[in-house]
Amino acid sequence: MADQIREALAGASAYLSANPAEARYTDSPATAVLVEGLRVAVRGAAGETLTTDMPSSVGGGNEHPSPGWFLRAAEASCVATLIAMRAAQLDVKLRSVEVTVDSESDDRGILGIGDDVPAGPISTRVAARLAVDEADAESLRELVEWAVAHCPVTDAVRRAVPMAIEVDIEST
Repeated sequence: MADQIREALAGASAYLSANPAEARYTDSPATAVLVEGLRVAVRGAAGETLTTDMPSSVGGGNEHPSPGWFLRAAEASCVATLIAMRAAQLDVKLRSVEVTVDSESDDRGILGIGDDVPAGPISTRVAARLAVDEADAESLRELVEWAVAHCPVTDAVRRAVPMAIEVDIEST
């Protein structure tokens, strides 16, 4: 599997180096629809789906993960994926990869209590556990740091990404 990943990455890198205009594109959209209470159904253009909810402490049904949990899940899965990609490029034989992402939040921000409290996480932590056949600790640390630095999800969380807001209102 690592050989297949390494070959695919080499091919993609070679193609995009030769055709840089092909590298930039609009990502597929995620469309969220409020179902009931604070439960939201999200769908993607290719039929992907997920459902979010909020804890009962803020009026949710606590029946599905919160959007914030999905953010942490996206970070964790993205970093794990990038670790596997980089390991394949470097010919590091991974036996297992486990990535945990947690964060610290202040609920006053999401509730609008105090303009100085951010609505999102105050800090996040990425913890990676790797099992390998052969590699030194420093090389593995560099591999994980490379993965975090090149993960699109952690990049979007760390960097101020411009956001456009559009509102379409239907009234009766």
